[in-house]
Amino acid sequence: MSKNTLTITNLKHTYSDGQSETTVLNGVNAAFESGKIYAIVGESGSGKTTLISLLSALDRIQSGDIKYNSKSIRKIGESEFRLKYVDIVFQAYNLIKYMTARENVEVALDLAGVKHGRKLAYDTLEKVGINKAKADRLVQKLSGGEQQRVAIARAMTSNNPIVVADEPTGNLDEKTTNKILALFRQLADDGKIVIIVTHSKRVARSTKAIIKHMKNGKLN
Repeated sequence: MSKNTLTITNLKHTYSDGQSETTVLNGVNAAFESGKIYAIVGESGSGKTTLISLLSALDRIQSGDIKYNSKSIRKIGESEFRLKYVDIVFQAYNLIKYMTARENVEVALDLAGVKHGRKLAYDTLEKVGINKAKADRLVQKLSGGEQQRVAIARAMTSNNPIVVADEPTGNLDEKTTNKILALFRQLADDGKIVIIVTHSKRVARSTKAIIKHMKNGKLN
């Protein structure tokens, strides 16, 4: 079976305050394959946040290109790419707070065109350690670790081939962190491209990820 690929070619990005320009990405090149988990490690200010915004099509490419299976995000379209190709797991979870955990997952299923997804939502939440009682709670009544599991369950129910996670364990204790990372490992084993952006080398090592270092706008 052929592998899906996500490739970055000579990606450059600058920000301007009207008086001066700051180069954030300075010719980034990288390749990612399905079935593998990658950790992009770097300090604050190294360009990680900008890179994740571009990989997730939350920001528009200025120079260079990002391609999925040789097709540019520009040709796919940013909105189409976000809807059908990539799931984003934010550090802040980005759950709909007035909904229950199950309803948050069901929204993702609805967007994916899955009808009557309630049972699948419950089943997926159970896989990540959220039982039915907690699945029926408002997400704002859940702990940080539980909310992160809901966010990952949402990604698991999607057919999108790419998962990008931004500091997904930044606010979690070690035990919860290990459980969350095991879920990302499962997503990779299921055939997705999984990219975790983190400042923690321990997180990168514990997932047995392919580690890429971000420094001064370059990725090595």
